[in-house]
Amino acid sequence: MSKIHIGNPITLQSFMDVVRNREKIDFTEEYKERVNRSRSLVERWVEEGRVMYGITTGFGANSTRTISKNDAVKLQRNIIITHSTSVGQPMSDEEVRGTMLMVLQNAGRGYSGVRLETLSRYKDFLNMNLIPYAPKEGSVGYLAPEAHIALAVMGEGKMIHEGQIVDAISILKKHGLGEYELSYKEGLILVSGTTGVTAMAAIALYDIIKAVKTADIIGAMTLEVAKGTVRAFDERLMSVRGHKEQQETAENLRRILHDSGIAKEYYHYRLQDALSIRCIPQLHGAAKKTLYDAQKTLEIEMNSCTDNPIVWGENGDGEAISGGNPDSSFIGLEMDSAAMAATMVAKMSERRNNRLIDGNLSENPWFLVNNPGLNSGLMIPQYTQAGLLNDMKILSTSSVIDNIPTCGNQEDYVAMGYNAAKKAIVIAEKLEYILAIELLSAYQSYQYLDKKLKRSSATEAVYNKIAETVPVMEEDMYLYPHIEKLRELIHSGEILRIVEDIVGVIK
Repeated sequence: MSKIHIGNPITLQSFMDVVRNREKIDFTEEYKERVNRSRSLVERWVEEGRVMYGITTGFGANSTRTISKNDAVKLQRNIIITHSTSVGQPMSDEEVRGTMLMVLQNAGRGYSGVRLETLSRYKDFLNMNLIPYAPKEGSVGYLAPEAHIALAVMGEGKMIHEGQIVDAISILKKHGLGEYELSYKEGLILVSGTTGVTAMAAIALYDIIKAVKTADIIGAMTLEVAKGTVRAFDERLMSVRGHKEQQETAENLRRILHDSGIAKEYYHYRLQDALSIRCIPQLHGAAKKTLYDAQKTLEIEMNSCTDNPIVWGENGDGEAISGGNPDSSFIGLEMDSAAMAATMVAKMSERRNNRLIDGNLSENPWFLVNNPGLNSGLMIPQYTQAGLLNDMKILSTSSVIDNIPTCGNQEDYVAMGYNAAKKAIVIAEKLEYILAIELLSAYQSYQYLDKKLKRSSATEAVYNKIAETVPVMEEDMYLYPHIEKLRELIHSGEILRIVEDIVGVIK
């Protein structure tokens, strides 16, 4: 089985290949050389008795306290056990794996002074899919969840095994691993940097981008069943407004519906459609621009060193340089923006769904069921959308505009990027559910169209995939499992794959 070589630049896709698809990893030779070179500098400087933040001094407001060479190793264990203070529900397996992968990327840039053996320990955890127990709540951007992970790697913390919280050492022994002692600088690098923030942001952004591209498909299906007109996506109309993402989204819709007999039949049915249909390129395009800007920022962060201090050895005798690279502003701002973009797509989806189930607007029976009154049909899923959308609006309130000083005012400004990334993961899931409910309504709406009119090849393929597990509703039925199934088709990327096999890449 091929491995992903850590040391080369990592992308959002290769990150997810490791974190979600559990591809194995290995280190490049360049990676090993960088790590060993910086480590030799730290060991020499400790022997020389240099004063270096977090290595031979305390942390934060204690940075004025000098630590002796004999206590320098104990200092690293102390930072792990005292920083393991996050609480509440644990990180998901993906979030833990992502954080460990980002530790490898951060430290592997060769500016951290960590031992290769310590990074190999993290690599083993990923390759064996060993999941440290890391409570998720109570981080301002670094330190606490990462410390819980490091504690498990040391064999002193907890792990998740078969759904249970167990002592890490018991699992490590089963895999031929024992306790592990950290050395100079290592406790600091394992909790410092934007590793957890970047990991959660990457998972959220990957899913939001996929959901928004799938929203183009679902929106096209809604237009088709709502007897909408594709005139609003005319290439000439798009050309007079210079936003590439708007133009590409309109192109997606044209390609999806290019051979739709339904769309051709109703091309002139209305002069124009409601904004939730006619403005799909404008809103989805704006969201995509925000999301792709975030992806550029995220991939830079993935391939950066966000440690403090860094070990700089390229000029003369070298130096440990202390600064503020663990600050999470870049990721926090992008994820606050991504959350708002996802919420805007969700609010349009809910309005499109409402048009399908409203008998006054759809020209179909109320709530898309025969004999309404006796049957509620698809009345209540829109309530679910309303509740989810309300949550999304609350979660779209910015995290990074807040400030709560920490560390005795040594950290008097705090970026709060962690919460921006954390809530974006929740928003991604809620967006998928809202889109799933619109998709369910579009699927049910097809039964009311003239059977002589053909769906497009793309929408036909999606319809047939859904029909494998979801029946056309003729009377009230248990809807929850069908909503979950449709959400899974969105989350897994299956709907996107089906359509791209027919019309090419959805931009």
